Amino acid sequence: MLDDLLQQVRACRLCEENLPLGANPVIQASESAKLLIIGQAPGTRVHETSIPWNDPSGNRLREWLELDKETFYDSNQVAIMPMGLCYPGKGKSGDLPPRKECAPKWHQAVLEQLPNVGMTLLIGQYAQNYYLSDKPKTLTETVQQWQRWAPNYLPLPHPSPRNTLWLKKNPWFEAEVVPFIRDYVHQHLRS
Repeated sequence: MLDDLLQQVRACRLCEENLPLGANPVIQASESAKLLIIGQAPGTRVHETSIPWNDPSGNRLREWLELDKETFYDSNQVAIMPMGLCYPGKGKSGDLPPRKECAPKWHQAVLEQLPNVGMTLLIGQYAQNYYLSDKPKTLTETVQQWQRWAPNYLPLPHPSPRNTLWLKKNPWFEAEVVPFIRDYVHQHLRS
């Protein structure tokens, strides 16, 4: 059933006329996945390769999780579903926000097929705004209050190199949150 759904997702052309590089929905999932990563939207490199988090942001994310590429890209362990499944295009300061059609169209159906997910990483404000109710106004405050939602949901800043300054200003994130995620992910993926 999930395989059929993933075929439908990957064939989606709902907003293709608004996508500068055309539609190429990128998703990774399996019914046995124990970790779900919900990010923003694929960048150009991910669009070109159809491999999620196949860029410098993905390198930092895998470093935070202490996962090698083999484990990270094993859909039996890690599911990856962005808020916008296709590359949205370039904006004034980085990529455009994820398309708004994707999450309402596909997320719930996919989530229903992922019964073993114990932790969902919500990367960036778009995922956090969609999945966390009654959250603070800023990303920093939301991430600071991560324990409110852990371990089911964990709000994270985007691991983009553009956020290096944020990480330097907020050393508590890599000192407190990253170790919790690593421990939980490694224990959960082993079980």
